[in-house]
Amino acid sequence: MKKLLSNRYGSILLMYVLFIIISFISRTVLLSMSFHEVNLGIFSLLRVYGVGLFFDTVAFSYFMIPFVLFLLLIPSKLYNSIINRWLGHFILFITIYIMLFNGVSEYFFWEEFGVRYNFIAVDYLIYTTEVIGNIRESYPLPLLLSSIFLIDSCIMYFVIKKNLLTPSLNSKVKFKGRLTAGIVLLVLPILSFIIVDYTWAEKTENRYNNELSKNGVYSIFAAFINNELDYETFYIKKPTEENFANLRSLLKSENSQFTSNNVTDISRLITNQGEEKRYNVIFITVESLSGEFLGYMGSKKGKITPNLDSIANNSLLFTNFYATGTRTIWGLEAASLSTPPKPGQSVIKRPNNGNMFSLGQLFKARGYELKFIYGGNGYFDNMNAFYERNGYKTIDKGDFEDNEINFANAWGVCDEDLLDKTLKEADLSFATGKPFFNLIMTTSNHRPFTYPNGRIDIKSPANREGAVKYTDYAIGDFIRKAQKKSWFNNTLIVIMADHCAGSAGQTELPVLEYQIPLIIYNPTLCPPQKIDKLSSQIDVAPTLLGMLNWTYKSKFFGKDILKMTPNEERAFIANYQKLGFIKNDKIVILSPQQKVRYYQFNRQTGVMIDIPADNELLNDAVGYYQSSNYVYKKKLDRWE
Repeated sequence: MKKLLSNRYGSILLMYVLFIIISFISRTVLLSMSFHEVNLGIFSLLRVYGVGLFFDTVAFSYFMIPFVLFLLLIPSKLYNSIINRWLGHFILFITIYIMLFNGVSEYFFWEEFGVRYNFIAVDYLIYTTEVIGNIRESYPLPLLLSSIFLIDSCIMYFVIKKNLLTPSLNSKVKFKGRLTAGIVLLVLPILSFIIVDYTWAEKTENRYNNELSKNGVYSIFAAFINNELDYETFYIKKPTEENFANLRSLLKSENSQFTSNNVTDISRLITNQGEEKRYNVIFITVESLSGEFLGYMGSKKGKITPNLDSIANNSLLFTNFYATGTRTIWGLEAASLSTPPKPGQSVIKRPNNGNMFSLGQLFKARGYELKFIYGGNGYFDNMNAFYERNGYKTIDKGDFEDNEINFANAWGVCDEDLLDKTLKEADLSFATGKPFFNLIMTTSNHRPFTYPNGRIDIKSPANREGAVKYTDYAIGDFIRKAQKKSWFNNTLIVIMADHCAGSAGQTELPVLEYQIPLIIYNPTLCPPQKIDKLSSQIDVAPTLLGMLNWTYKSKFFGKDILKMTPNEERAFIANYQKLGFIKNDKIVILSPQQKVRYYQFNRQTGVMIDIPADNELLNDAVGYYQSSNYVYKKKLDRWE
């Protein structure tokens, strides 16, 4: 073994062995974290570790490329020098440190999201200020880094003591000889790139087993190159005209009429009876506010949302309402554009996303003042750029005066500061005599779960329950202050989660993990009522416009929940790869490589069981998702 390691490419073999050992330990730790969710059958575990070893090897084949090139090109004289020996030890030390750091990072990523690195991790690499700040505030970073340094030093002590990387006397290999070995090693990542697909790890029904079979390094690489998945390339599809004909039948309603005979034009006139209302709207999207936290879902977390529970009891409360995705920008996209989610990246982060047909544009056309108010830095996730391109004035952390910030963390100002700023902005709009539409995005219910002390009975820093209770306090405080304002009696306050606190589960798309609250509050304008119709975030815009009795031209895919018939009820849930369509108690999931799965689910327990193919369900799902993608690509969703 020592002779093999002392070969010119011996360091590659040593790094591979260490990479596999660290990956094995990491996989085992992650498995133990989700022990009760994993299928522990002997063949299932063999598959987890067998497929895992394969993807570990594939990941290492990419990882080793710069090392192979260096060893291939360095002359023998320099390779055998004492300088290169110590340089090699230093590079190996750094390499092992990176491997160990990655293992620790995967632990914390899994702890928060229940998956390997994915699209979220790719975004985190871009927004380093917020992410590094979040990590520093959430975890004992000095202790972790010093512990990794210590372990790395112990490994290097063993390597140096055993002289594992000392060049052999036969190391003066001619260039032709080392070229052959180098080419063989470099062919491995090339073949992996051409042949291997990340979906090879997703062959079981248990989502945790699938994720454990993956390698984190490979997963983040796959997520990076698949940030935009073209629907017609990767998903099951129907002929365009047939698809749109079905979509039109799904979109039609008693109060709508299509304005064109062109089958791909879904523009229609929505007619609402009665006098048009000029209500102000304050639309609060709340970070990670899962429905399970609130009393109406029988919260098992204790009474952590007393204010929201009280507000819900005096509001229009939608009790069968679902988030379309697992990221803030997917929730904002659905609420703003009323369109099903696209596979890959959110429209908010894609190029050419300006002047889109949106809820804001409809308000602006009627003379409303539009503001997007965010507690953090609005460049994050391209939010400011998107909303500015679509008619909003953007206000973020940089627009707060020093005396307006009582507390802030890596993600932005605390929710009470954000909502106090919202009150001031509403006052300014009201003073001009203009009606206003303010879209708010909160941040406090996010790791590191820090907030001002003295507001609630859970001391900061806390866990998720503490952050939820603080956010609940801030919203309650906002409502009490808003009720004293001159504009309140003419203002609808909408409270909606951007997404759930987590979407981990054994199944591909765990339905109940996507359930979120939607509350529309103002007792003088909308009498309290519970609405149990199946719906999702794309339906918020048409519902609001219906409450205002507006007649307008629409390109929305969503529907007015209050006017939905039982046959029209449906919901959309997705992650960046899988697209789910729910109707009644069934869900069809569309995946890359034209894969389709059908399930029946129990709304109380969330248990999902496989069912036979349902062509009507499939046709409706494809009708929405494929057509939505077509409309976006052809820019048919633009404001005219």
